[in-house]
Amino acid sequence: MSLELLSKLETKIQAALETIELLKMELEEEKQKASSLSEHNQQLNAQNQQLQEELTSWNEKVTGLVGLLNSEI
Repeated sequence: MSLELLSKLETKIQAALETIELLKMELEEEKQKASSLSEHNQQLNAQNQQLQEELTSWNEKVTGLVGLLNSEI
């Protein structure tokens, strides 16, 4: 009877080890996805900063042109 219990225990341990390996693989995939998303986020932040600077520049130009129009009127 104890051999049967040992066999069942061995089967459960093997299943647990396989599950651990699968979880490790999934964790690695998620880490890679997170890294990729982080890089993409950094790119978007840089692009956003550039667009904000361009918007500020255009706003200054428009304000200057409106000021010129007002001074001529």
